[in-house]
Amino acid sequence: MSTLPGTCPAPNEYDEDTIVNPSANPTFADVLTARLSRRVALKGGISTTAAALLGGSILTACGGDGGDDTPAPAPAPAPAAAPKIGFTAVAKNKNDLVTVAEGYNVSILHALGDPMHYGDESWKDDGSETADSYNRRIGDGHDGMYYFGLSDTGTYQADRSDRGLLAVNHEYVVAPYVLHPAGRSAGATRNATEVEKEIYAHGVSIVEVKRTNGVTAMVRGSSYNRRVTSATTMDFTGPARGHALLATKFNPAGQQTRGTNNNCANGYTPWGTYLTCEENYLNVIGRAAGDDALRSAKDIASLNRYGLPQNRKSPYLWDTAGTADLFARWNSSVTGATSADDYRNTINTFGWVVEIDPFAPTSTPAKRTALGRFNHEGAWPAPAVVGQPIVIYMGDDSRNEYIYKFVSKALWDAADVGKGMAAGAKYLDEGTLYVARFNADGSGEWLELTYGKNGLDATNAAYPFADQGDVLVNARLAADKLGATKMDRPEWGSVHPSTREVYMTLTNNSNRVATTATPTGSQLKPDAANPRYYEDLKGTTSQKGNPNGHIIRWRENGTDVTKLNWDIYLFGAQADAASDVNLSGLTDVNDFSSPDGLYFDKRGMLWIQTDDGAYTDITNCMMLAAVPGKVGDGGVAVAAGGTSTIKGANATADTVRRFLVGPKECEITGIAMTPDNKTLFFNVQHPGEETTPDWAAATFGSYWPANQADANVKKRPRSATVVITKKDGGDIGL
Repeated sequence: MSTLPGTCPAPNEYDEDTIVNPSANPTFADVLTARLSRRVALKGGISTTAAALLGGSILTACGGDGGDDTPAPAPAPAPAAAPKIGFTAVAKNKNDLVTVAEGYNVSILHALGDPMHYGDESWKDDGSETADSYNRRIGDGHDGMYYFGLSDTGTYQADRSDRGLLAVNHEYVVAPYVLHPAGRSAGATRNATEVEKEIYAHGVSIVEVKRTNGVTAMVRGSSYNRRVTSATTMDFTGPARGHALLATKFNPAGQQTRGTNNNCANGYTPWGTYLTCEENYLNVIGRAAGDDALRSAKDIASLNRYGLPQNRKSPYLWDTAGTADLFARWNSSVTGATSADDYRNTINTFGWVVEIDPFAPTSTPAKRTALGRFNHEGAWPAPAVVGQPIVIYMGDDSRNEYIYKFVSKALWDAADVGKGMAAGAKYLDEGTLYVARFNADGSGEWLELTYGKNGLDATNAAYPFADQGDVLVNARLAADKLGATKMDRPEWGSVHPSTREVYMTLTNNSNRVATTATPTGSQLKPDAANPRYYEDLKGTTSQKGNPNGHIIRWRENGTDVTKLNWDIYLFGAQADAASDVNLSGLTDVNDFSSPDGLYFDKRGMLWIQTDDGAYTDITNCMMLAAVPGKVGDGGVAVAAGGTSTIKGANATADTVRRFLVGPKECEITGIAMTPDNKTLFFNVQHPGEETTPDWAAATFGSYWPANQADANVKKRPRSATVVITKKDGGDIGL
C-alpha cells in the first residue's frame, strides 16, 4: 500500500516517507547518473557493454554459494507468443462503482465483515458485530491475494479453475473505521473492545470458491475457510529460530510468536502454499520515552534503523487498551528484568515473510526467517525449474531501501507439490539472501548477506553482527554494510513467465525538491532513476516532485547468475502532460498515476494497479493490462527538471490499455486469475476513506460495494474482493 502524503487519515499507515536509512551508500539514481555522465554510446537503446551482457542466456536460477558445484542454468524455454489486448479501453471517470471494459461482468465475492461460516450474523451495516466473530469473518483492508486450485480429494491442483482456495491479505483497519458503530472512539487511550476487533480484522482470510454455470462465489461453511489474524500463534523457522532477538514473554525461547500484521502484497510457492508479507507493522508498535537508557548501543542502532525511536506512539495505540497481554505486547519497551519478562523484542517479531498452508486449516503458519526482516511489500517467485533452486524477489517498501533476492539451497523437485509446510521448510529455511547493487555501466550484482562474509561480523562498526540470525533480523543494517543501492520505495513486483524479467513499481514521491534546492527532512532531489521534478501537475493543486511514479525492470545474466541489467519500463503521467513528464507517451487510453499492484498472468500479460492521490481529481484508481517488451527496448531521455534517464519503449494502445476504474477514494490492489484465464479476482481497498463520515446521517464518501448492483442502495463503504468474468465466457483481457 502507498499513498501520497495527506490523501488518507494519519491513523491508517506508518509514514513510508520517513527515511530511516542513514548509510552513505549511493542511491540507484546516483549510479545511473554516473553511468550517463560517462556518455556510454547507445545503439538501439542499449549500450555496447549492456548489449554484450544481455546477450547471455536468461537466468533460470542460481546456487546458494556460487561455488563450482552450482548447477548450470537450464536452457530458457522458447517464449510463447505475446498475448494481444482485445478490449476497448475504459474511460477515466469519478463514478462510485467498478467500471469495467465492455463485455465483462462484475460481482462481489466477499467484503469486510461477511461471515465465512454459519452461526454468525450477516453484516448488519452498523458495526455491531462482536470482536470474537472476526475470527470467522472476512477482515478489513483487502490487499494481496492468490488463487489455488482445489482437487476433489482436497489437495492442491494447479490447473483446476472451477474450484479453489483464495487467500486474501487484510492490510489494515480502514479509516473512517466503519468496523465500529460510529468510528474509532476518541481519546489518548483505546477502547479494549474496539482494539480486540481490529486485532482480529487484520491478517489473512482463506476461503473456498466455486464456479458454477459461470458464476464464482464463496462457499460459506467450507472446512477450508480460515482466518489468520494478529493473534494467531506462529512458528519461527530458519536461521533466526530460537535467537535471543526473538525472545518475548509469550515465548522466551524465541521459537514462536503471535500474529501477522499489516500484510500488503504476497507471494505463492510451487508446492501450493501462500506467502503473506508484513509491511507497515509500525502502525501497531510503540516504544516508551527513556527506553534508550535501558538498551545497549547495538539495540538502539537496530531500533532506529527500523523506524522505532524511543517515545514513538503507534497510530493505532493498541498498547493503550489495557494491561492484558493481548494489548501490552504491542509496546516494544523494556519493562521487565529480561526479555522473558516483557515485549522489548516485539518489533523483531514482525517484518517477515509468513508461509500458510491453505489446504491444512489447522496447520501453524511459519515466519521464514531465511528471507530476512524488513518492510516486506511482497515475495515474488521466479518460475520453478526442476533441478534448480527456488528464487524469490522482495522489495523493502520504504524510501531509500533495497531490493532483495532469496535463493534456496534445495533444488526444486516437482514431487514436492502438495507437501505443504514440510516443503516450505525444505526450500525456505536454508538458502542465501542477496541484496542488489546497481553499477554505473548498467550492470549490477547480487551481494551475499551471509555472516562471516563481506564484513558481516562482529568487526562491523555500525552494528556488530553476532551470527546469521542477527544478520537476518537486521537485514537492513547488513545491506548497508555491503553498499547496496538505495531505491525509492520498491512496491509490488512480478516475474515474466517466459522471459523471467523482473518488474517492480516505484509508486510516487511528492516530496522531491528541485536540483537547486536544499532538501530537508525526508525530501530528496530528483535523480536519474527517479528523474522527474515538476510543479502544478495539470488539473491538481500544489503537486510537486514525482507524484505519478514509474516501473523499473531488470534481466539477469544466466552466464553469471549474480549479475543483472536494468532499465525503466514505464513512467506514470497524465496524457496531456509535457513530453518531459509523460516520458512513455501515454494517451487517454492508458495514462495512469502511482503504479502499485503488479501481476503477470501465465500468458505474459502484465496487470498494473494504481494507488493514487495525484490524478484523483480526474479519475479514480484503476487497473490496466499491458504487453511489455524487454529490457533495453528504449533509450535515453531527459525528464522534466533536466535530469537524464534511460527508459523503455513508448507505450501504445496495443501495449498498454485501461481495463477498469474503481469506486471513489479507493485503491485498486491484489490480483489473481484462475488457470484457464476465465475468472479474474481483484481487491478494492478503502473506498470512501478520505471523507469524514456523518454517522448520524449515514453519509459517506463512497457507498461501494452495496451500490455496485443498485445505485440507490447507500450503505457503509467496505473493502471487498471483486470477480470479473467475460460475458461470452472467454479469456480475460483478450
